Amino acid sequence: MVGREKMINFALKFNIMATELEQLVGRYRALGIDRQLDYDKFYLYSIITHSTAIEGSTITELENQIMFDNGIALKGKSLVEQNMNLDLKAAYERTLELARSHSDVTIPRLKELSALTMRNTGAEYHTALGDFSSANGDLRLLNVTAGVGGKSYMSFNKVPVKLEEFCKSLNSQRRKADGMTMQELYDMSFDAHFNLVTIHPWADGNGRMARLVMNWLQFEFGLIPSRIFADDKEEYIKALVETRESENLDVFRNFMTQTMIRHITTDINNFMESIGEDILAESGVKKKTEDLIIELLRSNPKHTTKTMADAIGISDKGIEKQLAKLKSQGKIERIGPAKGGSWKVNV
Repeated sequence: MVGREKMINFALKFNIMATELEQLVGRYRALGIDRQLDYDKFYLYSIITHSTAIEGSTITELENQIMFDNGIALKGKSLVEQNMNLDLKAAYERTLELARSHSDVTIPRLKELSALTMRNTGAEYHTALGDFSSANGDLRLLNVTAGVGGKSYMSFNKVPVKLEEFCKSLNSQRRKADGMTMQELYDMSFDAHFNLVTIHPWADGNGRMARLVMNWLQFEFGLIPSRIFADDKEEYIKALVETRESENLDVFRNFMTQTMIRHITTDINNFMESIGEDILAESGVKKKTEDLIIELLRSNPKHTTKTMADAIGISDKGIEKQLAKLKSQGKIERIGPAKGGSWKVNV
């Protein structure tokens, strides 16, 4: 009985979030955020940067922009990191072509995209059953586990059949997309991500490929694509594990919907702050960013740039800009060092 009540509460919470996501997407589009100059290019660069960051890349969005647009090698960044980002860019450019042409998801296409993703960072493997290369998009011929002490993914000899089933099921769902709500379309993409990473078809690059296939569907059906930031990694992995153990797709759907809500809210607030508009506070009252900062510092003089950015829902840079402005106006001042000091409000 308790388990059933928990499931009912979970479903109600999820439905509320689904409505919130649809409302936020509506506001995002009404503001014209996705119609800004070079929006598609910069959003794609953001997706790539954050997907590789989950795999250990330290390259920033700005650095990727320089490397992608100008072909300039990045000082202080390893060749592996740079190739990881360049390869994923090539894979996403091909994915966009497939999405625009409404191409079916097939094993050859998945292998093609995997080969692009791992072109310069993939390894060769030599097994009793033969040699294969992740740089060629070859399906694995060995068994893998989810980290040290983690559960094993399905046996490699089951992968071809399961991957074929995955493609057939996904294509069947895609053909019904016209009758789906926005949330149902997002759920289809989230499920595709989870199901592909569960099959784990390749020896390496499965996370990047799962996120890419999720974005493929979102591109195809005109959704705002999902991004999973490096800061989300712990909760992201936890959601994947819990979904697999509970066999309940709503767990991962819930995580992804919450993540989308948080990121879109931040994008909206950053946009509003950049054009000088007021931000909607939790109380429902519109307040200027500087007023929200002052309120936070009054309540806790030990606030950091990050904690204020998280509380207000704008970028760290946006907070830093406002702090500099408030200091120049004499409204606040810093007491003590950058680390360990505090803020004094003078108004």
